[in-house]
Amino acid sequence: MPDEIWQWSAVQTADAIRNGLISSREAVAATLRRIEEVNPVVNALAEVLTDDALATADEADARRRSGELLGPLHGVPVTTKINSDQAGRATTNGVAAFRDAVVQVDAPHIENLRAAGAVFVGRSNTPSFSIRWFTDNQLHGRTLNPWNRERTPGGSSGGAAAATATGMGTIGHGNDIGGSIRYPAAACGVVGLRPTPGRVPHWYGPWDTDMLLGTQLMEVEGPIARTVADVELGLRAMAAPNPRDPSYVPVPLQGLPRGRRRAAVLRDVGVASLDPAVDAAITTAAGWLQDAGYEVEEVELPLFAEAWRLWWQLVQGVEFDDLGRLIEEHGDDAIRRSADLQFAVTKRMHSDFGLDAYVRGYGRRGTLMRSLQLFLQDFQVLLTPVSAERTFEIDADVQDVDRMEQVINAQWPMMSLAFLGFPGLSVPVSRGDGLPIGVQLVGQKFREDLVLQAGRVIEARNDVSAPITPSFYAVAETARR
Repeated sequence: MPDEIWQWSAVQTADAIRNGLISSREAVAATLRRIEEVNPVVNALAEVLTDDALATADEADARRRSGELLGPLHGVPVTTKINSDQAGRATTNGVAAFRDAVVQVDAPHIENLRAAGAVFVGRSNTPSFSIRWFTDNQLHGRTLNPWNRERTPGGSSGGAAAATATGMGTIGHGNDIGGSIRYPAAACGVVGLRPTPGRVPHWYGPWDTDMLLGTQLMEVEGPIARTVADVELGLRAMAAPNPRDPSYVPVPLQGLPRGRRRAAVLRDVGVASLDPAVDAAITTAAGWLQDAGYEVEEVELPLFAEAWRLWWQLVQGVEFDDLGRLIEEHGDDAIRRSADLQFAVTKRMHSDFGLDAYVRGYGRRGTLMRSLQLFLQDFQVLLTPVSAERTFEIDADVQDVDRMEQVINAQWPMMSLAFLGFPGLSVPVSRGDGLPIGVQLVGQKFREDLVLQAGRVIEARNDVSAPITPSFYAVAETARR
């Protein structure tokens, strides 16, 4: 094990606490010291819960001594995202107008993490309204990528990914409707899982509030961690049954064995040019899978391009009105400009945002889902880019409409998968120009186990290790002194 407890994985920490090698208080105190050291530089956590975390850790230690049955994350330090309801905290979603929106009841996925024994050490930062791939807002400020401060840590779970990458918690809770787990994980050199919709129970807002159809069908909660094993542990905790989500599906986490191990490779669907470094990472990952016994085959799947376009038409084009009004009323300049440019690009793609287009689009969704499900009968996993570009420069989405179009086009692997409703794992492969580059692994619905299995193959051979101390930390320390 590493010397410092904050460097330990979630699996190592949970095992050590369960076996009495360390106490939860020791693990949490070490993590809080790390947060005190690094968070002022990276700004990944919008809120640090020192007193609550230490009190919860002491409770966890007392329960272990009493011989209680322990959950999978008993006493383990975890971060949660500021766009999810957590009892006694404000669900700010990075918006100043919501700074006092304190809730009294946990969201189902937060309730599950708490029931699993997780100790919440902090609340991770997001962009305003959680709709950018760049984590910055007027209320909590900007989160920096710990590998390079000139590049985005991703969004909307950029705070969760940056905190996890720097040792400010073993697992970070995130959510994803268009890449908000997978892109930050890739940008920060960690592992992020978008589970199958229905795998992890969730719901937003008061229980009598109607969620938009796209949110109900496509948004998921999932774990971000430094290892595939930790992601698997986080999934086990988050996926416990909870009756407050009507779409929850009680499917076992481990599926039936498959026959031949086959992996399909999808590089391009004609939407965006593939950066050579990203292309090289896919080739490398495919080679590692082949070395591990997978039969690897390059494929073409134009349905991904159609799914990507439909995401923008239905989610951003048709369903955006209510959120757009909130952004206009309560948003800061950056989120207003980003939203305006997103819609401008959407209008370049589509001219019809009426009810008929909405109904046809969701009808088409089922056909595309069926096609991908049939395709995956012959493959355990599908390997794709996470993004066609390397990690974006800071605020690439607010430069102008042409750059926004490039940003949106590059993200086709994530938007399309969210639209289709299949699980996806972002796992790092290599470091290009000092920045991590990841790939996406896609599997059949509710076969996260097969995706994680392939992720472990890639993880075993990559050269991206975390936790890290930010490369600019020493410079920031000198400036502060």
